[in-house]
Amino acid sequence: MFSRRELANAVRALSMDAVEKAKSGHPGAPLGMADMAEALWRGVLKHNPADPAWPDRDRFVLSNGHASMLLYSLLHLTGYELSLDELRNFRQWGSKTPGHPEFGHTPGVETTTGPLGQGLASAVGMAIAETALAAEFNRPGLEIVNHYTYVFTGDGCLMEGISHEACSLAGTLKLGKLIVLYDSNGISIDGKVEAWFAEDVAARFKAYGWQVVEGVDGHDGAAVEAAILEAKADTERPSLIICHTHIGFGSPNKVDSAASHGSPLGAEEVAAARAALGWTHEPFVIPDEYYRAWDCREKGSLAQAAWEELFARYEQAFPELAREFRRRVRGALPENLEARVKELAAGFAAAGGSLATRQAGLKALNGLSPLLPELFGGSADLTGSVGTRFDGVVSFGPANRCGRYLHYGVREFGMGAIMNGLALHGGFIPYGGTFLIFSDYAVNAIRLAALMRLRTIWVLTHDSIGVGEDGPTHQPVEQIPALRLIPGLKVWRPCDTVETAFAWENALQNNGPSVLALSRQNLPCLPRSPESMNDISRGAYIIRQSSAPTPQAIIIATGSEVEPAIQAAVELAAPSASEGSAGDTVPTPVDVRVVSMPCAEVFEAQSKEYRDFVLPPNLRARVAVEAAQADWWSKYVGLDGQVVGMRSFGASAPAGALFAHFGIGVEAIKAAVRKVVKK
Repeated sequence: MFSRRELANAVRALSMDAVEKAKSGHPGAPLGMADMAEALWRGVLKHNPADPAWPDRDRFVLSNGHASMLLYSLLHLTGYELSLDELRNFRQWGSKTPGHPEFGHTPGVETTTGPLGQGLASAVGMAIAETALAAEFNRPGLEIVNHYTYVFTGDGCLMEGISHEACSLAGTLKLGKLIVLYDSNGISIDGKVEAWFAEDVAARFKAYGWQVVEGVDGHDGAAVEAAILEAKADTERPSLIICHTHIGFGSPNKVDSAASHGSPLGAEEVAAARAALGWTHEPFVIPDEYYRAWDCREKGSLAQAAWEELFARYEQAFPELAREFRRRVRGALPENLEARVKELAAGFAAAGGSLATRQAGLKALNGLSPLLPELFGGSADLTGSVGTRFDGVVSFGPANRCGRYLHYGVREFGMGAIMNGLALHGGFIPYGGTFLIFSDYAVNAIRLAALMRLRTIWVLTHDSIGVGEDGPTHQPVEQIPALRLIPGLKVWRPCDTVETAFAWENALQNNGPSVLALSRQNLPCLPRSPESMNDISRGAYIIRQSSAPTPQAIIIATGSEVEPAIQAAVELAAPSASEGSAGDTVPTPVDVRVVSMPCAEVFEAQSKEYRDFVLPPNLRARVAVEAAQADWWSKYVGLDGQVVGMRSFGASAPAGALFAHFGIGVEAIKAAVRKVVKK
């Protein structure tokens, strides 16, 4: 039999070897956390390497994702489909062992980590999901949802502001199945953290309402396992286990120093570490006895088989609940969703009138929520302003675990990462609301959602200088173009109630994150043909056709600017004498097509035939109109086109005065069209 230390040394050896072979990586944390990992992964963690998607597995998050070789070594040793060759190819092209863990790329990786603090915050979302699903589906004696979320985190994660946002909320919500193991080694890239991170971490987490297990020797596997069991015994509070470790443990010359953090140890130091650890095997050689001691496949298969037997009894007793649970875990949508959206859109069109798209979004949400019990919403302390709380929804909290609405407080970044965790766990479609301007606080979480292809929905309202009197601090100018640059993110900016309904449908169906950029000010419900209504889901469509099959010019607009674009086209087609100066003739009519483009990303995914139909490539007289930073639209108007948009920050004034001052209106659009037609 091997000692726990000897088993942990197998993790250390593989981690050192892979980093050394790659000549790149972070060996210090894997060396320091190997004993912690052995205690959790061999002694406590409920998982089945043969089925990484088993719904009732414990979730493990390596928040300090630079320590990726720790996780890859654990996955390999415990029996996941991650070969030794993949470890040899650490950080190389095409391998399953990238520099930081990537969800969907490596079996057993629960979330993409690397930007410090986000893994910890996403784990809060996973713990919320487990708690809410358990309350919704479990029945006495048939607890089909019963697992924990474990996190490894370090000094860097706890320095990041997002850790304060998420951990404060986790304590308030009393997430008793969230257990965080803090690798307290006092070292970051710049050296000893005492000069810039001297707070009392234990006191901080106690103030959050966490159980704190202090003074644990992180190199004593038995002590770490005992601390985990102590944490599990407290079901009313999340737990922080403070494990004191030495970064680079086993490296005689680089232990307890930043030199072991982000660079290979070097061949000589690796040899010295192997000798110090008593590891006599060649690089990447793990004796069979170690594999047998680490192998968790049989244990995991037995645990999953027991759960499946439990679920079979659950299914017999509650067939409808079981069917709904399976659907939710698969992420499948109700079959009648599309029909319901068309019904809503038709109703909105028939009602006409004028409504802010933030209010239209809430109307759509109210119409769709009865079909979608998996919707889990919230806002960053702006519920009434952004319209995210649908009728009848109950708030999630310690008093009601079945609630589907979460008050995130003023925590935009934390909200984004928690939404990612909810989506990663499965069983929910998370959406969250704030003002568009504050997406800047959350953009890195949105970016990770896109990287992981998570179905998260951002309701971002107050989408332009139409915010008005709140001024430039609250008026988004560059945010929409910036969000459009994130690969895999779909940005919808609907022009009225009808487009808003289709935007919600697309966001629900999307295999990735979506943004709904919605207006504060009222917008009229615009007329459109049945054919054009069907084309809204294509991302761009002809909302006003020209009188001739080939127009003289095209106006492309989004959101609140579609209505003035249509008005400009009407006036260009039939100019009045008042448009000319005294003694001039009436301006020449211009035949204009107006294209509404609520989502460029969806439009660009359409067939070339459809794209060329909407925007004929040989028609270069184009004007784009959007109350946002103008440069992004060059891709559609080219060198011969014009953009009516923003080239500065906004100002504090009523919305109408701002649109007039910044030249975003009918007259400016008409002037731009006449300019491109003359070229």
